[in-house]
Amino acid sequence: IEKARLACFNSGHNIEDHFVDADDMIEIGKGGKRSVKTILMSRYACYLAIQNADPRKEIVAQGQTYFAVQTRRQELSDQDRLLEDDRRLLLRDELKQHNTKLADAAKGAGVIEPIDYAIFQNHGYRGLYNGLDQAGIHRKKGLKKSQKILDHMGSSELAANLFRATQAEEKLRRDKVQGKAAANATHFAVGAKVRQTIKELGGTMPEDLPPADSIKKLETKRSKQIDKTDPAEEKED
Repeated sequence: IEKARLACFNSGHNIEDHFVDADDMIEIGKGGKRSVKTILMSRYACYLAIQNADPRKEIVAQGQTYFAVQTRRQELSDQDRLLEDDRRLLLRDELKQHNTKLADAAKGAGVIEPIDYAIFQNHGYRGLYNGLDQAGIHRKKGLKKSQKILDHMGSSELAANLFRATQAEEKLRRDKVQGKAAANATHFAVGAKVRQTIKELGGTMPEDLPPADSIKKLETKRSKQIDKTDPAEEKED
């Protein structure tokens, strides 16, 4: 424990936050009790104590194995989270680009005014989200008024919407769809087809996927990481 205290101090942590001296009353027979000194330890303190104890003792070896396994699990969890973050950033950027192409294709079909394009978009959402429009998805996900649904989609949901957008654009152009009503029907049909595919594959329906943290936070975090990169090192690479 003394080695653990020293390790705690050397790592910059406050010892009192992790090791607390206390008195514990124990029974000594015939109803008597006496006070014994004990130490209340945080999880971090337990980790340090186990790592500084004698591994030849079975309980210490088991403790060291436990913390090694838990550390590895956390590493894998962090890796999965980073992969998910990367996928979200990539898919969100692609969806922005393809929504621009979809808007152009819709314009070519006769969807000109902003209100008409909003209606057109909602038809695609309704097909994919079992009748829910953008406002309905917003409520279903429990998002605040200021939060945009696309910014709170995980990679799986973004991928489904990306597929909806790309396929709707291609179908509008390929079939030379004309007229707002026809464009809306096309977008709804594509959304419904994507939904059917998810269902056939046994996936979770998009409206049932939980909202993710704002992608704006990820973009800000990545931007700061880039700003911290040494320009001289980049030039040498």
